Amino acid sequence: MSAIDLVGVPIDLGAGRRGTDMGPSALRLTSLVDGLRELGHEVADGGDLNVPIPESSEIGDATQRFATAIVDTCSRLAERTQASREAGRVPLVLGGDHSLSMGSIAGVAAAHRPRGEAVGVIWVDAHGDINTPDTSPSGNVHGMPLAALLGHGPDALTGISGHSPAVRSEHAVLLGLRALDGGEQQRIRDFEIRAITMSEIDRRGIGDLADEAIAVAGAGTAGIYVSLDMDALDPEVAPGVGTPVRGGLSYREAHLLMELIAQSGRLIGMDVTEVNPALDHANATAALAAGLVHSAFGRSIL
Repeated sequence: MSAIDLVGVPIDLGAGRRGTDMGPSALRLTSLVDGLRELGHEVADGGDLNVPIPESSEIGDATQRFATAIVDTCSRLAERTQASREAGRVPLVLGGDHSLSMGSIAGVAAAHRPRGEAVGVIWVDAHGDINTPDTSPSGNVHGMPLAALLGHGPDALTGISGHSPAVRSEHAVLLGLRALDGGEQQRIRDFEIRAITMSEIDRRGIGDLADEAIAVAGAGTAGIYVSLDMDALDPEVAPGVGTPVRGGLSYREAHLLMELIAQSGRLIGMDVTEVNPALDHANATAALAAGLVHSAFGRSIL
């Protein structure tokens, strides 16, 4: 069983639509914590980080909107996740838009670096999140965190852990892709990242591809960090996200992915991002997210 450190990051500075700042509260209203404790895990909820709202923040450079406030938030989050891993605990970060992962994963990487250990990442998302300010069509930083973790982009975004890259491309897997812009398509090829699209999942099935993702992210690493964007799921089952794209993971595909990650025994941290209660129906997306967390931490059918 794991000792889990829960931290909320009510941030929507990186997104194009308001509402993900309510995500941590929506997730806490579910059976998230009770379900983890029923599985035998010890859960310590450290509350939410203090995050400024867009109305009180400077947009700054339009190619990386609100970058200063986002970097400050991510730096404080990195301190929390680094301390969690150094104490042998597992950080579980509740978002909030996906820009927060620049901090959560950078902090975990910083905890393992003195031991000469790398961190693997499975990035579950409809989008690549691998733009930089010079390629982003929107300037929204939630489309840039994976690029920053891989060492691409402005120093402020790539250097949150004090070391760049935080993650090496051979240890990163994108899964659930179905909405990439041209710049992202090229960067995925240039960076030689294993990218698993929905088309490939349709052809080969989620089971084999989940095993492959675990093998890639787990090879030569201290463990696997799962960064889950709820828009990876089909909007029919996860309507409460800011950037829904039809044709995503089904309810069972997503649960099987998390169940296989749990069975691997390699999970060292997890983000749940882009839950937007303003767009949800009766908190269904947050409840689904909580169930996926339970699967990732060991809940099984039998």
